[in-house]
Amino acid sequence: MSWPQNGGIPNLKNSPSPNSTRINWLFTKMERVLEDLSKRGSVLVAMSGGVDSSVIASLAEIALGNNAVAVTANSKTLPSGELEDAKRIAKQIGIRYLTIKVDETSSPQFVRNPSNRCYHCKRELILELKKVARRNNLKAIVDGTNADDLKSHRPGALALAEFGVASPLAKADLTKAEVRTLAKMLSLPTADKPSMACLASRFPYGQRITMKGLHRVDEAEKFIRRVTGIRELRVRDHGNLARIEVGKTERSKLFDERLMESIAKKLKALGFLYVAMDLLGYRSGSMDEILTKKIIPKALRRKLKKD
Repeated sequence: MSWPQNGGIPNLKNSPSPNSTRINWLFTKMERVLEDLSKRGSVLVAMSGGVDSSVIASLAEIALGNNAVAVTANSKTLPSGELEDAKRIAKQIGIRYLTIKVDETSSPQFVRNPSNRCYHCKRELILELKKVARRNNLKAIVDGTNADDLKSHRPGALALAEFGVASPLAKADLTKAEVRTLAKMLSLPTADKPSMACLASRFPYGQRITMKGLHRVDEAEKFIRRVTGIRELRVRDHGNLARIEVGKTERSKLFDERLMESIAKKLKALGFLYVAMDLLGYRSGSMDEILTKKIIPKALRRKLKKD
């Protein structure tokens, strides 16, 4: 990036209203994140390639320069194209960058897919990241969790707190919308990139996760994106049934008989017996709607106050 390192602050030329109270407050939050990162001395940034991790990677590079390293897990649950996106963004930011291989399907807890699946998945990932941090003499691990993430079912956040992974964006109380504004200010291509959860989120809790299943939903989503141009998309795998969720403003893109027949034919070829569209459209965490007990990361909230 072109911003000065070790405390340098990006300008606001790309922000919608540089002199507004809202932007000034956002600028203050960003300074808090930069100060937090600077105090850590060196960090490993868990980078998925989404907007949150891209912003924290960019700010880490600004604050720490070569003492910041971004790491992407090339895992079985990473949607197609996400690894390439992460590499491209890291190169644009100018941050040191590494990839590691992770196989969640080797974990029996992950494969069983309990409602706290994300805890087990995140735990195994953090253990691998800690190895990378030790090899590279990095003092801390940080991730892109934002303040909004603390308000929903997030079992993985408990693993972050358990293993001491810091979340500077959440600590500075940056919301998802504010993170997107920061991404725009930092000229990051992820500013308007839709959220992209891991492929394991496509399966109802209790339904076993297999390599075949992961491949099937990945191929289904790739095909639908290619033929429709839809950006917000999930193909939920209910065994024999594929439930297609698309962004609420994009639902009309599926209202074409030939297109629907083409999608149904492709998904049936992938092994689904039934193909349906969710009339409510895409909503984050739709698989959590059935849960009567959710894990809201209160442990992470307490940690953020102490960290």
